[in-house]
Amino acid sequence: MNLLAYLMNVFFNIHLIWLTPIHILVVAVFFIRMIWVRRPVGVVFAWLLIVILLPILGIALYVLIGERPVGRSLAQKIKRMEKDYVVVSNEMRRHFKDDVHLLPAEARALSQLAESSNGSTLIAGNKIELVSNSQEILQQFILEINAAKTSLHLEFYIWALGGDADLVGEALIRAAQRGVACRVLLDSLGSKVWLKSAWPKRFRNAGISVTEALPIQIGRFQFRRADLRLHRKIFVIDGLVAWTGSMNLVDPRTFKQDSGVGEWVDALIRIEGPVVSQFELTFLFDWSVATNQITRFIDPHPQISAKAGSVLAQEFASGPVYRDDILYQVLLSAIMDARSELTITTPYFGADDGLMQALLAAAHRGVKITLIVPKLNDSTLVAWSSRSMYTDLLSVGIRIAEFHGGLLHTKSLLIDGRIAIFGSVNFDQRSLRLNFEISLIVYDKDFCRDLENLIHSYLLQSDMVDPESWSQRPRWRILLENAAHLTSPLL
Repeated sequence: MNLLAYLMNVFFNIHLIWLTPIHILVVAVFFIRMIWVRRPVGVVFAWLLIVILLPILGIALYVLIGERPVGRSLAQKIKRMEKDYVVVSNEMRRHFKDDVHLLPAEARALSQLAESSNGSTLIAGNKIELVSNSQEILQQFILEINAAKTSLHLEFYIWALGGDADLVGEALIRAAQRGVACRVLLDSLGSKVWLKSAWPKRFRNAGISVTEALPIQIGRFQFRRADLRLHRKIFVIDGLVAWTGSMNLVDPRTFKQDSGVGEWVDALIRIEGPVVSQFELTFLFDWSVATNQITRFIDPHPQISAKAGSVLAQEFASGPVYRDDILYQVLLSAIMDARSELTITTPYFGADDGLMQALLAAAHRGVKITLIVPKLNDSTLVAWSSRSMYTDLLSVGIRIAEFHGGLLHTKSLLIDGRIAIFGSVNFDQRSLRLNFEISLIVYDKDFCRDLENLIHSYLLQSDMVDPESWSQRPRWRILLENAAHLTSPLL
């Protein structure tokens, strides 16, 4: 016993003499780093607490996900591509400079903000169709591919195996064999199963170019954050038609059927008209950045389609490298500009303090706000964290609808029935800060009416959260929700 006590005393003295100063030094260096990069106060203290309690694990986690670096080589390539991109976007801006005068005065501020930092300009003369049946979307994809004459450009976060998604692949192979130039850009993580399957080889053998965006490379985490993802959904046919929205290239009848949340419920928009050129330009930029063999921005002059309708719209691309935080500013501005009604559909709700205060302020000034989220979510942590904010939202009269018809994956913001933001953006910190995202801002009452009808169909399949019942939920649930919410600043 005396020997054991002696050994414990020696260990304690060694820890006190050597490990404690090292621990203090590590925390001090880490704190200086946090001050140097000027992170939000809540984020600083959250990380600092982790490093104090678990220094080795904390530092390792911070290296992996603590900041937003994309890596020096990728950042340099993006800057190099941007030189050509700026020239093209400025030409496009001059070409459509008069279209902004067709926009109502109350919408011009939002459009100008979305265009800032070399964003896409407002364009008139478009035709936009909202399609909400996933099987119909996949069948239309096949028809569009079969009719394509010159080029097919596909950019998705996920291409999943099985069902009609495979039929899209077969149609693409046939198109390439008849001479259509086909390019496929997929996120390395989201499409990892597809990328490891036989499909990439089949595509390349047929003459289809396949590129893996943001590949995860073990050992390079210290140079590029591993969870920065290409989350966009873009499909451009012959430079004349574009599809975008929330749906990945998946068949919901076969996709993630073991997750216990039901089929994924999505929607896309089909676009004709000159705004298609903006989606083509974004695809070409992303393709040039992701493809190792390309050193300069390829084909920087996409054709501009003839007018196909009367809809005013502008493509809205965002990401952690260029146009940093512009997405956050646009969403914040949209909420603050709302005068009568605001409806949000999102599978993942993770508003920070700024967005929460904007929502609460809008509700206080009389805006009717409805938040529609899935009742069952494939991310338990996100679900618990989201529910930690319900009490504040319900207290000011914001309606919360939990969709029970599957995993609602549609991402939209409808403002006063006159402006819609529709695309790949979740209302969470990952989309706002980390992902490369794409949306279309539509300034058209007819389209907004179609979106409102779709939203109404979601509400018919939703349970409204009752404020009184919610306030009486068990204390252990409150504790879990608030604990889960603590993880949100670490993103």
